Amino acid sequence: MKKIAFILTFLLCLGCKNNHPVSDTDQGKENGHEQHKEKPSKPGAANEHMHRSSVKDLIERFESPERDAYQHPQKVLEYLGDIQGQTIMDIGAGSGYFSVKLAEKGATVIAADVDEEFQEFLKNRITKNNLKNIETRKIPYDSPNLTENEADMVFIVNTYHHIENRPTYFTKVKKGTKPNGTLVIVDFFKTDTPVGPPADHKLSIDVVVNELKKAGYTAFTVNVDLLPYQYIIKAK
Repeated sequence: MKKIAFILTFLLCLGCKNNHPVSDTDQGKENGHEQHKEKPSKPGAANEHMHRSSVKDLIERFESPERDAYQHPQKVLEYLGDIQGQTIMDIGAGSGYFSVKLAEKGATVIAADVDEEFQEFLKNRITKNNLKNIETRKIPYDSPNLTENEADMVFIVNTYHHIENRPTYFTKVKKGTKPNGTLVIVDFFKTDTPVGPPADHKLSIDVVVNELKKAGYTAFTVNVDLLPYQYIIKAK
C-alpha cells in the first residue's frame, strides 16, 4: 500500500519534559559517586547484528549505488537547507557517506563513530582525497563526546536504533547542541522493507519522539514522504 505522506509538527511546552523523568538507574548514573562507577559502554543487539558483516563489507554496502538508490542523499541535503558554515556532528558516520557530502555543502563536520576501523578508513579517505572541513572523533557507545553548545546540528542516519539508553544519551546530545540548534534523525520505518535491519530492530516514530521528549526536546517536525523506506525527524 502506498504510504500517505504527511508532515506532522509537534509543539510542546518546555515544562512537558518534567512529565517524563529518566529512570532511576539513569538518574543514579548522573548523580553522586555512582557516576564514577559506570560500567564501560558496550554495543547492544542492533550493533551485534550489524557487525555480523565485516567492516570491509559494511563499507562497500554503505558506499554502494544500491544505497544511493534508496537513501536519496541529495534530497536529504536539500531538506536540511543551507548548512554553509554550520558545525555538524554526524553520529554513526561509518565510511563517511554523509560526512563528505555535508562538508562539500560547506559545513564543518565532526564525523563521529564508535568503531576504530571506520574511523581509520575515514581518516585515510580524508587524506587521500584532500577533503576539507572534516574531522574524525571516536566516541563511546554511551556519549556523543560533544562539548557544551559545540554543534549547530547533530545528524544521525540509520543509527538511532543502535543506541542504548537513548533518553540519557540524547540529553547529552542536546547539551552539546547550541540553543537554536537542531537534531536530525533519519531511520527506517518499523516494518519489513527491502533494505535496513530486521523489523524488530527498528523503532517507530512515536517511540523516537517520546524518547526525545524525555531527553528535553520540545518541538518536532516529522517527514515520511521524502524517502521510500525512512522517516526524518527534526527536533529542537
